[in-house]
Amino acid sequence: MPSPYSLPLHALRLAGKCAMPLILWFSAGELARFVLMYAATEVAYGDARQVRLVIVMTLLTIIVLASLTVTTGMLYSLRGALWEMRARAGDGVADERFFRALDRVAPAFAVLYLAWGFQNADAREVIQMDYFHNLQEGLNDSFFGEGNLVGRGLIDLDWRVSIGAMAVTFVLKLLFAKLVEQGKGKFAGFGAAFSEFAFVFYGLNGTVAIADARSEWMDHRTVVAGTKEAWQEAQEHLPAWKAITDAFGDFWPLFLDAVAVPLAWLTVAMLVFGAYSDETRALVKGTRLERGVDRLESSHDLTQKSFNQVTGGFRDRWLPLANSLRMIVNAGLPLFGMMCLCYVALDVGGQLADRWVRTLIGSRTEWEWVIQGPPLFFLHELVVTVLTMALLAATYDIAATRARLSGRPLTDV
Repeated sequence: MPSPYSLPLHALRLAGKCAMPLILWFSAGELARFVLMYAATEVAYGDARQVRLVIVMTLLTIIVLASLTVTTGMLYSLRGALWEMRARAGDGVADERFFRALDRVAPAFAVLYLAWGFQNADAREVIQMDYFHNLQEGLNDSFFGEGNLVGRGLIDLDWRVSIGAMAVTFVLKLLFAKLVEQGKGKFAGFGAAFSEFAFVFYGLNGTVAIADARSEWMDHRTVVAGTKEAWQEAQEHLPAWKAITDAFGDFWPLFLDAVAVPLAWLTVAMLVFGAYSDETRALVKGTRLERGVDRLESSHDLTQKSFNQVTGGFRDRWLPLANSLRMIVNAGLPLFGMMCLCYVALDVGGQLADRWVRTLIGSRTEWEWVIQGPPLFFLHELVVTVLTMALLAATYDIAATRARLSGRPLTDV
């Protein structure tokens, strides 16, 4: 039975054995990402600006879908080297095709990606490329007193156009969700992910004005204003309380980066490897909460809808992670701790190595980094991403193997 402490070595073994497909998948993804971002910075300027901005938003959606495809492809390329997959093949289980795995992963990937705000990094990169690519045009517009449109491709979409696009994507959401529920459509899951991302992105533009107005209105309400004053007084007159809240504010982001985010990506890996269920019943099976789920499902429709509205955000963000945590705990808590430790070590170690390499190379002028920076950034992201994907695969592999050898399948949650 594999030891949880063998996780780093197993991850390195997987990365070395599957290095070529992992590198190819990552390189293809970076190329596609650059082309799409460059297209977004080009198409945003010219006549019929609102139409162009719709295209920009659509390109952002495709950029996120490219991340979905590359992540799935990198994990899929590791399947053949996993002990668990070989055991399945020995039991006569046929290997799954890539597009079948992609279609299954897509809807859950969309939920996790949006729930944890990973799309914010994609939007920032689009804006940064727009500034860098159209810097001279922006300076000229500012110099001549004209409206500077640089970097506004994702925020200048008219709210009425956004509402119309939301309506279209909402219909697509319902259509693809129905196809996924019925098991129809070759790429229904991928279509569901596309419509989900597009609906959210257009919705963010369409509701920003309403949200700003609502926020301003709420700030002047007596209850809200009184709550803010009471909170400030509590922090001033209760030093211990302020110390506690400050400590929590410092600790919480670290907890998310070190524990929650690795679990989110492990959830995606489990989906790719075909051993995961995000249903509420699967999470609470065998516990006292299962009877509560039974009562809830048999309750009145209005009660069910109210429960879904209240717990929807929690379920989207935390339920899949809790399910993944329960699965990995079946293989032992040391494995979970080792996964989190390795994930953080890769992140911190990658940053330190990148800084050391840049210091070693040096530069005589700042403009040299216009040429030197991108290759080094690509190398850094390549190494960290490949090792991270191998780590996720190795974590799943050890958990599944230990569960299988102990007579308790990983999917028995």
